[in-house]
Amino acid sequence: MRVIAGSLKGRQLTAPDWPGLRPTSDRLRETLFNVLGDQVSGARVLDGYAGTGAVGIEAVSRGAREVVFVESDRRACGLVARNLARCGIERGYVIIRATAARGVERLREDPAFVPFDVVLLDPPYDQLPDEVLRHMDGLLAPAGVLVLEHARRQAAPNDEGSLHRTRELVSGDSVLSFYACRR
Repeated sequence: MRVIAGSLKGRQLTAPDWPGLRPTSDRLRETLFNVLGDQVSGARVLDGYAGTGAVGIEAVSRGAREVVFVESDRRACGLVARNLARCGIERGYVIIRATAARGVERLREDPAFVPFDVVLLDPPYDQLPDEVLRHMDGLLAPAGVLVLEHARRQAAPNDEGSLHRTRELVSGDSVLSFYACRR
């Protein structure tokens, strides 16, 4: 695993040394960020289901202003912290140890909550896309984008709460479903 582009291009990231964590492949991460393009620069980003932190670190490398990493596994939170340190990232991030649903709830309960410009979700493939999206209402800024990576065998809904799917990209067994707030 490596950082694909931006100020940290080429930096190697540490992969997990335990089973059960499925990092987003370099190729799929490159596709994701090519589609997002300039939306990441200066953005407030949520990396839900952070795992190794590779997706959020890629956002930092491409100019994100702030990244919030949410991850429930204690070992993965440590791995995110080590990968941030390995890349020399000292500020502009927060790591929250919680399930994505609980982490999002805690964020929304904060009186100083500011919606995210970009929300990136890569849940375990056995979680149903509609169940994941059900917890994401109210997270996006009006012109924000939410991207859900999911298994090709599980269709993502066209609409969930205030979210409307705008695009879908298939890559092997994975799908990137892009959502925006309904107007």
